[in-house]
Amino acid sequence: MAQTAINLLGMTKAQLEAHFVAMGEKPFRAAQVLKWIHARGITDIDQMTDLSKPLREKLKATAVLDVPEVIYDATAKDGTRKWVMRMPGGSSIETVYIPEERRGTLCVSSQIGCALDCSFCSTGKQGFNRDLSAAEIIGQVWVAAKAFDDLSGKRERRITNVVMMGMGEPLLNFDNVIAAMNLMMEDNAYGISKRRVTLSTSGVVPAIRELAQHTDVSLALSLHAPNDALRDQLVPVNKKYGIADTLAACNEYLSGLSDKRVLTVEYTLMNEVNDTPEQAHELAALLRETPCKINLIPFNPFPNSGYERPSNNRLHRFRDILSAAGYNVTIRKTRGDDIDAACGQLVGQVEDLTRRSERFIKAVEIGTTAADLAKRRSKRL
Repeated sequence: MAQTAINLLGMTKAQLEAHFVAMGEKPFRAAQVLKWIHARGITDIDQMTDLSKPLREKLKATAVLDVPEVIYDATAKDGTRKWVMRMPGGSSIETVYIPEERRGTLCVSSQIGCALDCSFCSTGKQGFNRDLSAAEIIGQVWVAAKAFDDLSGKRERRITNVVMMGMGEPLLNFDNVIAAMNLMMEDNAYGISKRRVTLSTSGVVPAIRELAQHTDVSLALSLHAPNDALRDQLVPVNKKYGIADTLAACNEYLSGLSDKRVLTVEYTLMNEVNDTPEQAHELAALLRETPCKINLIPFNPFPNSGYERPSNNRLHRFRDILSAAGYNVTIRKTRGDDIDAACGQLVGQVEDLTRRSERFIKAVEIGTTAADLAKRRSKRL
């Protein structure tokens, strides 16, 4: 049986070095190939002119360079750009670029769909298909970087930050996410600082504890509730890993970093669900022992969600309570909502292997949404 060719796109420097050594070549060839693929955006092995022709032929016989297929590319009024990329098997993922005055942030997906089913996230309602490979994860960065090449082929350094906050739970695709993040930070590839690569998790505690053995990227926690009773309803993984254990794992990770970085706490505010003054005070008390900054995210509506965005008054009151308690608090500006690129709106086209999307549609048909249930529960708390 013929051996399947490997995809060079997702290989780290160490993996490429091992591949070249196995071919009887010097390991320094790995750095050359990384520069061609990621720094220059070249996928044609014949164009890698600092490799000898015989080596290029050997490489073509053992490897391929497959990048994700872009099936949709749109730019919002505010400059936010979204790509939809079709994956092998027919499902698709979404990747979003958010330009700001001094930086450009790329929001990258780690799975097709999501297994965690957070009640306020449209991605979760699509169900889950599979993990993305390292090549499919870093391929999103490759596509975005290539999109900013000018006509002469010169690469502009528009991507300054990457956040693993797209579709999926990164820590449930641990090895592939680690490999892709290593490529993001690799000097011969994208050269992004470890402080500017952020992994966002809903709180998979064993994987948070394992993370420190493999990387020192920045960490964000999708919290969204100030107590276990409410978070159990909004973020179901909390039933397995409660808030206390999750924050303890995050604090352990932070304590192991060589610099004084803090945890980014993400908190999506939903009208009359988790946005009361009492909940703001509870959140302030909860985070007292955790070095953190708090990112408040107004809920971004999607069809049949049932949740509502809080009024600006409720949003600002919640922020002011946290600020008065001494926290660094920001309100995330909604970006790209006219092309469904805002936080919580990424859905792609997922061939759902969990039948979750089918169950969600049935719930909508009978007039019961996740928000209805969450509101009832919050009133009992």
